[in-house]
Parts: sequence; C-alpha cells; structure tokens
Amino acid sequence: MKRLIIATLLCGVTSLGLAQKTTTTTVTTTTINGSDTTKTTSTTTNRTKVTFGSDFRAKRDSLRHDRKRSGFNFGLTFSRFDLGLTTLIDNGSFTLSPANDFLSYRSWKSSNVGFDLVQFGYRFTPNFKIYLSGGFDWTLIRLRKDITIQRDAPVLTYVNDPIHYSKNRFGATYVRIPLSFEIRSKEYSDGKRARFVFGPEAGILTGARVKQISEEKGKQKLDDDYHFAKVRYGAFARLGYGGAGFYAKYYFNDMFENSPAQKGLKNFAVGVTFGF
Repeated sequence: MKRLIIATLLCGVTSLGLAQKTTTTTVTTTTINGSDTTKTTSTTTNRTKVTFGSDFRAKRDSLRHDRKRSGFNFGLTFSRFDLGLTTLIDNGSFTLSPANDFLSYRSWKSSNVGFDLVQFGYRFTPNFKIYLSGGFDWTLIRLRKDITIQRDAPVLTYVNDPIHYSKNRFGATYVRIPLSFEIRSKEYSDGKRARFVFGPEAGILTGARVKQISEEKGKQKLDDDYHFAKVRYGAFARLGYGGAGFYAKYYFNDMFENSPAQKGLKNFAVGVTFGF
C-alpha cells in the first residue's frame, strides 16, 4: 500500500509539473500472503506528452516577440518603395481640357516612384503606431506630342517641334514628408502581418526636368521648375500583407502654380509598394 501511494503521488506531480496533456497511468498491486512474498503488476498507458517547461518557454517567447515595447524610435531606413502609375485629373475629369491638351500623356508610361530614407515615430501598442518619415518622390509624365515645355516662361507654355521624339518625359522631384498612422494585425503563423497605413503627405519641390530623345538631337535634359507647385499636400493610403501591398495618393493642391490655364489640374497615383 505504501508503494501504491508513493507511485500515485509521483504520477500526479509528473503530470502537473512536466506535462500539459494528461498521461494515464494504471498501477495494480497484488499481494500474495504467505512466505513473505509480494507480487506487483503495473500497467501504464502512455500518450503523447508536451513538457510544461518547453510549452511555457514557447508561449513566453511568442508573447515577447509580439509585445514590442512602446516608445519612440528614430533611424535611417529604406522602406515604403512605391512604384505606380500617375494620372492627371483636370477639374475632376480624367480627360484633359483643351487648355491642357498639350500635356496629353501615355498612361502606362507615366509613373510615380518614391521611397523613404528616415523615420521618427512612436509605438503605442503592438498594433498601432504613428511615424513621420522623409524621402523622395518622382512624378514622371510621358508626353505623347512632339513639343518642348519652355524654360523661364512667365506661365507654363510649350512650342511644337518639327522632329519626332522617341521619348519625351516631363517630370518633377519632391522631398516627401508623410505622417503615417499604421494599424496592423497580430502576427500570423508565417510571421507576417496585415497592415493598413494612411495619413497626410507634404512635398517640397527640388527640381523639374524635360528629358527628350530623338535622332536629330540625341538625348537632352532641360532643367527648370516649370511652374510645378513649390509645396504640395495631399493624402495617401497603403494596404498590404507582409512586406508588400498597394498604395494610392491624391494631392489636393494644383500641380502647377502661377499658371492660370492649369488651375484645377491635380495629380493622382496608384501602384504597388514594398518594404512596409
């Protein structure tokens, strides 16, 4: 009987301390009286066990990984690389007005490219953070017509050229400063999360360029500000899973300034983004 009690206690301690799943143990003791002979028969049924210590450590590590500390963060980065198509919206229409028809462009070759290089933010919870970042953004319009946008003109103007350009690109470069509000899901079994990022974005013009290629003139680059807005402001949204997703941007102010004929001409971009 004493050995039966000890065996039962050991089994109980083992099941509580080492196993998360129950291990069923049956112990049968048979005592044969006489001649001081004792015979013990033990039958044990084992099931798959997961040790308590190992499971506890796994859960602890998972929680530590998921519960990053809240607080400020700052650093250099190369993230939110945007690659998409840019579209001109003329007073609410995707069709250019006669005054802006000279800007007729090839939709599938007019692009928006951008990325962030520095970031400063605050994480409130594992699922929500705010950060201010800075980087560069290019708007590249592939013109259809054989024209040259004029430099140092009082308003945005152009001249028709008697030669054909195999490439006639009109674009601007901005320093972009987005303020991002990021909402993200829990971390899934593959280590990835779903993310939704949105917020306002400001841009500061650093330069504009006309780039042309023709047989007659070869390759030429003509730099000016071309009346692009010195400061632009708008809103953006990104939706993705893991490190990739989609984005959309819309700028509220006009693309060009001090050029009355282009009043109401705005810029919209949509595409894919990498490096959340």
